[in-house]
Amino acid sequence: MRFDLTKEFLEELNRAIHNQDQNWIRENILELHYADIAEIIDNVQMDGARFIYFSLSEDTQADVLMELDEEVRDRFFNSLSSKEMAGQLENLDSDDAADILGELSEEKIQEVISQMEDDEAAEDIVDLLNYDEDTAGGLMQKEFIQAKLDWPVNRCLVELRRQAEDVEKVYTIYVVDDYNKLVGLLSLKRLLFADPKTKIRDLYNAKNVISLKTSDESEEVVRIIEKYDLVAVPVVDLQGKLVGRITIDDVVDIIKEEADRDFQLASGISEKIELNSSVWRISRARLPWLIIGMLGGILGAQVISGFEVGISQVPALAFFIPLITAMGGNVGVQSSAIVVQSLAKGNDLFGTVRTRLAKETTVALLNGVMLATLVYGIAYLFGNIQLGIVVSVSLFVVIFFAAIFGTLIPLLLDRYNIDPALATGPFVTTLNDVLGLFIYFSVGMLLYHM
Repeated sequence: MRFDLTKEFLEELNRAIHNQDQNWIRENILELHYADIAEIIDNVQMDGARFIYFSLSEDTQADVLMELDEEVRDRFFNSLSSKEMAGQLENLDSDDAADILGELSEEKIQEVISQMEDDEAAEDIVDLLNYDEDTAGGLMQKEFIQAKLDWPVNRCLVELRRQAEDVEKVYTIYVVDDYNKLVGLLSLKRLLFADPKTKIRDLYNAKNVISLKTSDESEEVVRIIEKYDLVAVPVVDLQGKLVGRITIDDVVDIIKEEADRDFQLASGISEKIELNSSVWRISRARLPWLIIGMLGGILGAQVISGFEVGISQVPALAFFIPLITAMGGNVGVQSSAIVVQSLAKGNDLFGTVRTRLAKETTVALLNGVMLATLVYGIAYLFGNIQLGIVVSVSLFVVIFFAAIFGTLIPLLLDRYNIDPALATGPFVTTLNDVLGLFIYFSVGMLLYHM
């Protein structure tokens, strides 16, 4: 049944928490989906969150913990003792446990690890912490199903039952040799219908095995899983030995984080900002691009002051300054956004600059002609034809150059390993504002013969 969190429900819940009413919690919360329970915990005070959380079974606790809002999860986890932290980590998949533990100090990590009773789980988490978090090694989990080449089917089934106790979702069986090197894949269906005495080497598929190396960047992980439409991909070390797997839910998290980061960069925010970030951190993240915007505004003012004589002779030129700057910025952002989106999908556009530039130029010419004609028509209706010519010609030229810069800038940034998302923010907008003003007044002075 679908659950909707209402104000009335929260009021009843807070009363139950205040009264330590376990019966109410059991009847109204414990049977809900773990995502709904996480939503409830996100909306209560920390004492209430602990009361609800520790009323859950261990399996449900693990699911709920990873569904919590990241800020709430960090606060909740930090409210636990080292012993409680260790107990919670043992219930999680190794990659999730490593992600949470990696946010703590080195001293705290050592303290929590020492409290873990499951030595194998502790060893897996420590191993994952040694990898960079933005690589396949840092993203993988150590829980997976594997079978040896020389195992008969009946032994394989026994071994798989034992391994499956630690694996929440079984997507495929990875086949390895005596040296633990990945050699192929085995479908669960084929295994179940095979003769008990048949060897795995006679059943597995060694063709087109897609795998990742522990050193592969997160962007490569996303590209491979998207390209081959995988729900899980094995990870091997430099010797080709199977060391983990990455599942689709981890990739979705990467995509969401990357989208959030690009959105903040495009908005002129240079650091990751959360709702509970300090005032100083928020200010520090926004200030660099605000300074760039301010300097761009000062440069734009200098451009205007350079044409002060012309403006004094034709004051009406000043009326269309907002139009020129707005259109230049909008066209530049539109062009750069399309290029950034393509680059984010892993497309190498630098080798096709001419094609990309030709396409954007054609679009700019078409849009420029239509918008310039519209502006001229409005000026004609109001009887100021000469001003209409100046504004329409300027607008056409500004749109043309804004589209070119909006296309080239993200490509150049990507070429030099700078995040191209910067091109969709204040950077390209400020540049086009200044350029647009210069073009506008230059055309105006030329056509007014000043």
